[in-house]
Amino acid sequence: MANSVPESAYLPRHLGAGLEAALADTPVVCLLGPRQCGKSTLSRHCEPGRHYVSLDDRAFLNLALADPQGFVDDLPEQVAIDEVQRAPELSLAIKRSVDANRKPGRFLLTGSANLLQLPRLSDSLAGRMECLYLHPLTEAEIRRSPGKFLEAFLAGSLRPKITGSSAPKPSELPRLLVAGGYPESIQRDPERADRWRRNYVKSVVERDIGDIAQIRDASDLTRLLAFLETRNAQLLNQSALSQALGHSRATVERYLTLLERLFLIRLLPAWHSNRSKRLVKTPKLHFVDSGLAASLGELDAGSWNEERPRFGHLLESFVLQQLIAMADCMARPPRFYHYRDRDKTEVDIVIESSRKIWGVEVKAAASVSREDAKGLRKLAEVAGDTFQGGIVFYDGEAILPLHKEAGILAVPLSKLWEL
Repeated sequence: MANSVPESAYLPRHLGAGLEAALADTPVVCLLGPRQCGKSTLSRHCEPGRHYVSLDDRAFLNLALADPQGFVDDLPEQVAIDEVQRAPELSLAIKRSVDANRKPGRFLLTGSANLLQLPRLSDSLAGRMECLYLHPLTEAEIRRSPGKFLEAFLAGSLRPKITGSSAPKPSELPRLLVAGGYPESIQRDPERADRWRRNYVKSVVERDIGDIAQIRDASDLTRLLAFLETRNAQLLNQSALSQALGHSRATVERYLTLLERLFLIRLLPAWHSNRSKRLVKTPKLHFVDSGLAASLGELDAGSWNEERPRFGHLLESFVLQQLIAMADCMARPPRFYHYRDRDKTEVDIVIESSRKIWGVEVKAAASVSREDAKGLRKLAEVAGDTFQGGIVFYDGEAILPLHKEAGILAVPLSKLWEL
């Protein structure tokens, strides 16, 4: 059964207001995110009258590469250029055009690779361009909810709310984790969605990598992605990756960087404090979309009980993605980390903003206990006065106090899209 999203329906994106505000006062706005996450759809919805040029069109791409300045000079005053990472040389020509006419909203660029990290970028457009990041659909967007959970959490407005007991409901988590958030994927039944996601990975690796780097054998990246799925939501061990793939550590580092630039994976840095020298500083690996990871790992919703540890890792990545997508819609996005010390005490997600710290633990279980907050209590001890509170997500229905003195609550995962 597919998610209940009509094929013709436009799902409002929470980033829409930020995109409109940026176009109103900035000459160049760059909308970055994974291919097929909805960048062009959002752009056209915000400004339906804007002229569009796609560098996926070979004729336009050849013109842009052959004569970047001439290409830009011939464009309308307000234009959108899709897949701009295919011709990063345009940046210098855009800079010259903007310096001659700094009218807001002149250029709307979209890119399926992180433009600012491309070696061929001729100019960063500093002071002239604002970058916004669009993610695959969050569950709040799919359900047309405001998506304000993160703001409520950081503002300290979550309160315990104990509801009466009712008959247990089947968990939604297996379906949500396998579905992921790509608009094309969630419109299909599970089997067709799985095929779409497999073809998506194949297309990105075989085609889009060539836009940002020269790779001798694309199958190396396919093998790396398959291996990374078995290490999702775990500490990154580059030595193990090198041995498994038969490549040098430098090659593996380069491949990981490419996968990050294409928004397939993210490396979550470790949070550390000068108060403690016993913290592990290795990053954690996460797939950006839980559905892609599920397809790579051949997981389906029916294997929830047999593969609970792997689904637990998927859930951690899913929650992180929901929170980061919400953060990128905020005026001042917080930063995200993980915590682990040499005693192997962990916190899945650490959020830092204005020198204040919050912690998030993620559990797939339908019940929760004070012991589940062990890592959060340790984080509170290490962070000291900067610790503002923590939550343990679980698959239940009530917001429960776990440690009142530290401000730690148990919170249903459904609050991510219900608030």
